[in-house]
Amino acid sequence: MDNKSSINVGGLNFGWDLEEGRFSFEGRDAVLFWIDTAMKEFFDTIEEISGHEAAEVVMETAGFRQGLVVGEYFMGLKEVSAEEASRLITNTYASAGWGLAEIRHLNLEKKTLEVHLKDSWEHKINQAQEKKHGGDFLSAHYAGIFTGLFEQNIWYEVKHYQVEGHDATVIRYFPSEETVEKNIHRMVRLKERQEIEKLERLVEEQTAELNEMIREISTPIIPVLEDIVVMPLLGSYDENRTKELLEKTLENLPKHKAEYLILDLTGLNDNFSEHAALLIEQLGAASALIGTETILVGITPKVSMTITSTGINLSSFNCFQTLQHGIHYALAQNGRSIT
Repeated sequence: MDNKSSINVGGLNFGWDLEEGRFSFEGRDAVLFWIDTAMKEFFDTIEEISGHEAAEVVMETAGFRQGLVVGEYFMGLKEVSAEEASRLITNTYASAGWGLAEIRHLNLEKKTLEVHLKDSWEHKINQAQEKKHGGDFLSAHYAGIFTGLFEQNIWYEVKHYQVEGHDATVIRYFPSEETVEKNIHRMVRLKERQEIEKLERLVEEQTAELNEMIREISTPIIPVLEDIVVMPLLGSYDENRTKELLEKTLENLPKHKAEYLILDLTGLNDNFSEHAALLIEQLGAASALIGTETILVGITPKVSMTITSTGINLSSFNCFQTLQHGIHYALAQNGRSIT
């Protein structure tokens, strides 16, 4: 074989120049790839790096834009009508190994048509990938071609794919405002929404863990002496936290055999609320039912004024300024003291 040779197939010219390492198709540089190995690896790599959904948009966009170049090229042949160009395109693609494309129901007035693709290279790649759903590179590619031919944006709808077990992939084409750019923007928004949802889930998980940790450590029951436990009230209290603390306290008081529960309000100076006042009232009432007397300590003038403004009556509790005074009082009730 000569270093330079050419062949004509179906009216189309193929050429080789081995000295320059060139292969040409209709006088233009072209390349050849094995479909079920090299091209499959190319597609697999795109999906692996960008993910399946992003890869679909990439291939669809690339297919459409390549097709647009082809359509505009044939449109530039002024002596060739859109109908004649359609026939030329199918022959061109068949000779280049793109599979058999049959154009049906071409309506130049409505600019609609159907394309039946059989044994295309994309179908063969999908088979090699063992996919159950076909790719849309060629579907979008022909949309680009006819967008160029009709000089109007044409989009597509796949009726079914050959890889699904049909004789051919059948695609409808029609004028539409749908574009690859819109799909790109939709994909970007989808990725952004997925990232936001991922962050929201992470925040929710971290918040739940943090709340659980706070519940565990924020209001401990501290046994200080026999029969006496201290509970410092810390932070702010809402309805949920008030309920949880009430349940936790009533569950743990019997374990300590506490006769006296000293509530230290020092940590509520800046966070005393109606919920906190209600919590104290409910704790005192519930503790009394199981034989535990509640004592309040750490009441500052500011807290005292807030309690008064809530209208909740805490006069039934023994109140002391400091924790030390409260402990001394509890001991004295049983004739004990600290020496």
